Amino acid sequence: MNSRFTFFLLLTLFATTFCNGQVKNIGLPKIINYKKSDYLGGAQNWEMGQDSRGNMYFANTEGMLQYNGTSWTKYPIPNATVRSLKVDKSGRIYVGGYNEFGYFEANAKGKLVYHSISKLATPNSKKIIDFVWKVHILGDEVIFQTFFRTYIYKSGKITVLEAPNRFQFSFVLNNTLYFQDIAAGLLEYRNGTLTSLPNTEVFNNTEVWGILPYTGNRLLVITIDKGIYLYDFRQVTPWKCEASSFVAKNSSLGGRILNERFIELNTVLNGIIICDMSGNIIQHINNKKGLLNNTALSSCLDSSGNLWLGLDNGIAYLNINSPFTYLGTSFDLSSVYASAVYQSNLYVATNQGVFSHSWKQPFKEDNFTFLPGTTGQAWGLEVVDNEMLCLHNRGLFTLVNGKPGRWLDDRRGYLGLKKIPGKPNYLMASNYHGFAILEKTPQGWQYRNQIDGFNVSDSRFVTDGQNVWLLKNFTLYRLKLSNDMKRFTVTATYEGLSKSVKNITSTQMINGKIYVQGQNRFFLYDASNDRFVEDKNMSGIFSKLPKLRYCFEDNKGNICYFYAESSMGMLMKQPNGTYKDVRSPFSAVTGNLVYFFESVNTIDERNIFIGLTEGLAHYNPKLYYGNADKPKVFIKSFSFDNDTLYTGNKPNIQPAAVPYKYNSVKFNFSSPAYDNPENIKFSYKLDGFDDKWSNWSNVPVKEYTNLSEGSYRMAVKAINSSGEQSDPVMVSFSINPPIYRHPVAYVFYILLIGTGIYLGRRRVKLKMRQSRYYETLEQRRLYLERETKIRQEQYELEKEIERLKNEQLKVKILTKDKELVNNSLQVVKKNKMLNGIINKLKDINPEQMDEATRLQFNKLNKTISKELNTDKSWNNLEKHIRNVHFDFLKRLKEKYPAITPREMDLATYLLMNMSTKEIAEIMNISDGGVELARYRLRKKLDLPRKENLTGFLMTI
Repeated sequence: MNSRFTFFLLLTLFATTFCNGQVKNIGLPKIINYKKSDYLGGAQNWEMGQDSRGNMYFANTEGMLQYNGTSWTKYPIPNATVRSLKVDKSGRIYVGGYNEFGYFEANAKGKLVYHSISKLATPNSKKIIDFVWKVHILGDEVIFQTFFRTYIYKSGKITVLEAPNRFQFSFVLNNTLYFQDIAAGLLEYRNGTLTSLPNTEVFNNTEVWGILPYTGNRLLVITIDKGIYLYDFRQVTPWKCEASSFVAKNSSLGGRILNERFIELNTVLNGIIICDMSGNIIQHINNKKGLLNNTALSSCLDSSGNLWLGLDNGIAYLNINSPFTYLGTSFDLSSVYASAVYQSNLYVATNQGVFSHSWKQPFKEDNFTFLPGTTGQAWGLEVVDNEMLCLHNRGLFTLVNGKPGRWLDDRRGYLGLKKIPGKPNYLMASNYHGFAILEKTPQGWQYRNQIDGFNVSDSRFVTDGQNVWLLKNFTLYRLKLSNDMKRFTVTATYEGLSKSVKNITSTQMINGKIYVQGQNRFFLYDASNDRFVEDKNMSGIFSKLPKLRYCFEDNKGNICYFYAESSMGMLMKQPNGTYKDVRSPFSAVTGNLVYFFESVNTIDERNIFIGLTEGLAHYNPKLYYGNADKPKVFIKSFSFDNDTLYTGNKPNIQPAAVPYKYNSVKFNFSSPAYDNPENIKFSYKLDGFDDKWSNWSNVPVKEYTNLSEGSYRMAVKAINSSGEQSDPVMVSFSINPPIYRHPVAYVFYILLIGTGIYLGRRRVKLKMRQSRYYETLEQRRLYLERETKIRQEQYELEKEIERLKNEQLKVKILTKDKELVNNSLQVVKKNKMLNGIINKLKDINPEQMDEATRLQFNKLNKTISKELNTDKSWNNLEKHIRNVHFDFLKRLKEKYPAITPREMDLATYLLMNMSTKEIAEIMNISDGGVELARYRLRKKLDLPRKENLTGFLMTI
């Protein structure tokens, strides 16, 4: 039998063994750790349970913890510590602590309230309770076990079961309760009495931490330091296996059966192991593999078949009921870009280089081995004609026997590699400088030549042997390859596929055909018409899928597709040629894919490897995926003012009536989807307020403020990362109207209005009588006021008339004065002229004239002199000037008291805009005297040199 057949046989047997269960030996299940800072409780977590609504409960050193997938709540009990816990079918949570035991139950508002049962115990039996280590529900009895006695609660009463010597721990299997007594071995409890099991005194010198059912009506007895024993109710025999040796070495703290095919065992020193029913270890998970610490105090299997661990410091969730396991940082892997099985080794291309692991050996303890000489970014791994090629940042080389082999090209980084249809001896590779051709030779694959004419490339190119199709920056390039494969001779570009498909999203080869895709519609290239023709059948396959980014066909004919930022699914090819869409399981890797460099390596129908940003995911499609059902959603709480209804704990709470003054409400949502809680999103709608459902959001809280009165119904639904939606849940409530709009208030308003109308009518009648009397008085008063007003107006009118007359008179006087001033100025000018004539006449000698002429000359001279002497116009002029400018002179004197009468005259002449010559004549001084007088006046008025004197006077 050759080695290949042997490998195939082992692989087949191995796959057959594990395809029927949910525990895999390749990789680790997804582990979600919860620290003290997450749940805000104590470090140790002892026992766990789950109610029918999916809520998880934990016995913690600071109380009982509740987790609903979205938020944590801590419920304290007297003396703080909760050491044991059980949840019954009704949702009541029984707990045991230090000197205290009882139960939590939702009250009318859904709040979990603690009810003590230990207070029912008699004083004598209550003296020494100590820690309640175990709580069991057995039929209609609830058993609280301590080291010294056991308290049995039934029908509201307590009975006490005393220990023969001292109880250690107790266990329920198949509705039978077993105790360990430190001196009497194992005991069976039936009908209120204890019966010793034969030949179990062997356990008196150790502690039994677990009893599990086993085949052949036998029990597995797990001790803390002696390993595991088989008990058939007659004899005790050691269970000689790998698992027993492991727990004996690492101190076991019990365990449980998984899916009736596997056993999970907790230890103090080295985490947990999962073994098969023969004791062969399949999984070992400890601190190095992802747990917060190595001490697992307890374990619990939830309703989805996944495992919870109560740790000495924290809580861990293990998604064991999943077809996915992970080979991540605990296996020394970083971001994975490709993987391949070759020569019985699994090779992985990462950003750090190439790693390998034996494909034949279990993936339990040993990590991947780094291949020296491969340091740097490794982009891809391809097995072609039984030769492994590594596409690397530093070039292209072979891998032989776990080591780098020949370098095909060490000058360019390589991204992708494709076979050339119709040319089996050639390969086309994309590198940093474009494309290259590889040729098969007797020595293996060799670098042949770089293709000229195009220097852009990508790992996602496709070729039919004649053309190369490359999508780059939303432009599709069609490159025609020359016959000698050394040059691209024709280059064409496309940016759309049809009138309705304007963008091109991806190119891929499916079923031997090159498809170009946009908007989930697939097109084939029609070379004769140089256009794209849609393949309706292929488009129909993808029509109901999310909007694709990229897809490709694996070596088994399955189509891997990628959508959104980091989500994927697979179309599994069926024997009849159709495809089955598988999307829900891949929610486990949502958000962790290496964007644009997604890698899916299908080895066979049970082994598919997917590259992640932190390692490698292993997917076995043959395993049942327990979380493919619709997610559940709950409205955890509904709050208003200082009141809260915990609808997540009690589904049938009566609709709340909220007072109007507290019309701002708050809702908290939860979804017990523990495998991928970060990808759960919520949508809500408040009937009576919202017109449509809200957008999906990770925020599990919604508040509404200032709601008007009326009836409302809050509806919430959840969606997981695979697109599965929950059924909506609803909570109804109403906002009472404000007190002034309450029905009772309206009755009061009607009575008040009626009374008001009656009193109003009486008051109106009284008012009417009073008003007639007061109207008479008012009319008399108005008459008198009107008469007085008329007299006053008449008096004011007479005064106004008198004022107007005086003003008119003043205007006439001023007018006359102005005329007189003008006339006087004319007379002055006349006198001036006559003086000039007289002066001229003085120059004439009358002696030279005849008598008659002399007589006439003297007569003329006397007449002119008489006219000058009798003219008093100048005095009249000065008088009238002062009258005309009286107000100006008054203001000037008030503002400048030191001014002289002569200076006041000058100011008046200047105000009248008289010239220097005219002023000199009037004032009988020279022109220089006028200028001197002006200078003195400016000084008296304290005027700056640049300010105009006349303009200043006009402002006074």
